[in-house]
Amino acid sequence: MLAGSNYLDLAGDARVIAAAQEASASAGCAAGGSRLINGNLCLHEALEQELASFVGAEAALIFSTGYMANLGVITTLAGPDDVIISDALNHASIIDACRLSRASTRVFRHNDPEDLERIAAGCAGFRRRVLVLDGVYSMDGDVASLREMAPIARAHDMVTVLDDAHGLGILGPSGRGVASLESVAVDVQIGNLGKALGSFGAYVTCSHTLRELFINRARSLIFTCGLAPGPLGAARAALAILESEGWRRVALLERAEQLRAGLKASGYDTGRSTTHIVPAIIGDNQAVMSLCERALELGVHAQGIRYPSVPEGSARIRFTPMCSHSVEDVEHVVKLFSQLPH
Repeated sequence: MLAGSNYLDLAGDARVIAAAQEASASAGCAAGGSRLINGNLCLHEALEQELASFVGAEAALIFSTGYMANLGVITTLAGPDDVIISDALNHASIIDACRLSRASTRVFRHNDPEDLERIAAGCAGFRRRVLVLDGVYSMDGDVASLREMAPIARAHDMVTVLDDAHGLGILGPSGRGVASLESVAVDVQIGNLGKALGSFGAYVTCSHTLRELFINRARSLIFTCGLAPGPLGAARAALAILESEGWRRVALLERAEQLRAGLKASGYDTGRSTTHIVPAIIGDNQAVMSLCERALELGVHAQGIRYPSVPEGSARIRFTPMCSHSVEDVEHVVKLFSQLPH
């Protein structure tokens, strides 16, 4: 399996499963309503405190999915009198949130601080300026250039929002994510419980003031059921394991680098990847899907990705290893793909 996001192989960990079972047995299989009515559980607030402490933020807020977290945060922070400055390769949920906000949206070239500066210089007349970035770009595997972009954001009085769905638990000191890796503070960090933490749901870390604002203004939080007890229990257990078993993060990044180097040596273009997301860029849609299907027949699931998930003409196989893959597993995958027509 090289097509999932269970990066630290915690989704099937016996301790995580037991924690999900215990939470469900204690609090039931559903929150039973919106968090603003009757669905706010002690489990939500306990996980929020633990996530805020882990990331190093004042506060955290649990959303039901990552998509809903991005919609809630961005539409709360920006409206018709505001401007959102968005990276060209931001996730689809960010793009949709920008549209729903009714704010003016300006897109800058991917990870290009000079283009960000150019666009920021023309946004002085708006009530509020919001910079939105992915931490790890999910189709390319590169990292946001926060060290260069954060000073630009501060100089132009921007609120900085970082969607670090793929960075939490893996990158930076102790797996605290891309902002920690880049030694940069952001105003809002959005993360996912369904990737490195092997559970389901999402979170936002921010100040106490922003948390209160999101609770009272984020429609994707207000008008939906709270996250169920089972995933909350699972995420709490996974977070504790993540903090105590750093070998998982180290092993994942080592296997990713082995895979990237092997694919390059076999003639594949791995693009800008520096993380645990490793693309093999082919270009042609049909060629990519034929390669994907042939590999699956031979026992390797590495998914073909086409437009609109990636720009036209940049179709690719997207590899996402896990920490539990062995050196021999990766050697096998590289050998297989080196022998397949590409």
